[in-house]
Amino acid sequence: MLSQLYIKNYALIDNLEMAPSAKLNVITGETGAGKSIMLGALGLLLGNRADTRVLLDEQSKCVVEGSFDVAQYNMQAIFDEEDLDYEKNTVLRREISPAGKSRAFVNDTPVTLDVMKKLGSRLMDIHSQHDHLNLENHRFQLKILDAYAGNSELKGGYQKEFQNWKTALNALEELLNEGEDLKKEADFNKFQLEELDRAVLDQVDQEA
Repeated sequence: MLSQLYIKNYALIDNLEMAPSAKLNVITGETGAGKSIMLGALGLLLGNRADTRVLLDEQSKCVVEGSFDVAQYNMQAIFDEEDLDYEKNTVLRREISPAGKSRAFVNDTPVTLDVMKKLGSRLMDIHSQHDHLNLENHRFQLKILDAYAGNSELKGGYQKEFQNWKTALNALEELLNEGEDLKKEADFNKFQLEELDRAVLDQVDQEA
């Protein structure tokens, strides 16, 4: 649940801070009042791309930060998978510099946009025109099925075991690669030793 939203220097917004209620929140206004601008800012927390055209003041950076209460979202496994510190009050932040550089953070740890998308999509749903087409998306169908079946605990356990398997697999691959390197080194050392033996260096006299 979004508990705090901060937007700075985004489109028409100079500085905005709000704390949505845990219940129903309604934002109204005439066309052009800026409702869609807020949705655009939230889209940055979903991993959407942006450029300097979103800057109100082209000399200052844009910051969009959202605080989320994730205690009921069963997201520990995702944080572990991405090697992120799990916090029940998780903060997602995007920054766009005047030079056009975009950075993403989760609990002050730099992350890629893909990681931001993975987390953001679990925390927010923005429904716009044609969003019903998500019903045709295989991943969306699985999410609905898991939610209906109450599989969050089972899924969380599976994700944890799957991550353990991936960690063990990576460790095995590293050992196999290390073993292969050692074998190559041993073969090279053996070759050098055989060359030295054939040279019969102990019978060579060296003049002073």
